[in-house]
Amino acid sequence: MRAIVHDPAGLRLADVPDPEPAPHELLLEVRAASVNFLDVVYRERNLAPGGVPGVDAAGIVRAPAADGTDPAAGSRVVTFAMGGAWAQRRAAPVADAAVVPEGIDLAVAAALPAAGVTALRAVRRLGPLLGRRVLVTGASGGVGRFAVQLAALAGAHVVACAARTAGLAEIGGREVVTDLGEVGEPVDGVIENVGGPLLGQAYGLLAEDGLALSVGQASGRPTTVDFEEERRHGPNGRRIEAFVVGQGLGPDIAVLLDLVARGVLQPQVARREPWERFAELTRDLRERRIAGKAVMEIGS
Repeated sequence: MRAIVHDPAGLRLADVPDPEPAPHELLLEVRAASVNFLDVVYRERNLAPGGVPGVDAAGIVRAPAADGTDPAAGSRVVTFAMGGAWAQRRAAPVADAAVVPEGIDLAVAAALPAAGVTALRAVRRLGPLLGRRVLVTGASGGVGRFAVQLAALAGAHVVACAARTAGLAEIGGREVVTDLGEVGEPVDGVIENVGGPLLGQAYGLLAEDGLALSVGQASGRPTTVDFEEERRHGPNGRRIEAFVVGQGLGPDIAVLLDLVARGVLQPQVARREPWERFAELTRDLRERRIAGKAVMEIGS
């Protein structure tokens, strides 16, 4: 089969062996795969030379899992796994797969797993949000745009912070800012996707007992927090937590698919290109030229 593979000199299309699924994995004929920040920026860290990048892929089940679990052959599904998505076929755990309802394009479904489930679980981690103020940083990215929508659906007053703010008010941002200095009132929760100094600033905006979730570190920079200054103000219960998405994404992918099918969640696919244009897509994502999700359509 053909696949995009990691090489120390860069990405390239190559012939590679078909994947061999484990008993708990299905074999997928890939039709579309998303391009995530982690696929591009952390590729060298996560893959050996010759490895196939990509975590999200949607397509048709070629062979069901050998352990007998659904979905059956011929089903339209979207899958998550740590690698292997940017190929004509991929093996993926059934626990991290969901059947795509009729009426949802497979390219749209491919945009959901990594970014969508991360946002969904982060919103849940903040607890009940009805009437609470929630700050989302890096709000123009894939996780950010899902987080803005899902927090708004949960009843939060969403403060969306991003360098590029187009469309954020339309998807649920009640306040849309380009700098945290523009935020005039404390927030009850933070979904922080940028890291570096911005995480420290966001932590400083928390109200008493507020929680800041460090979801990503797109800036690549460390964060400094003056906890001595925190102690001077006395106990207030504010905290930072390193967020980890966890395992078993299938049921939550199904939740997102249902929201899309009902028209209450927009998948925010900003770019959709044939996979032969992978170099352009990955470059534009790395250089932050894509606001939302990027999806590659995989040729047969």
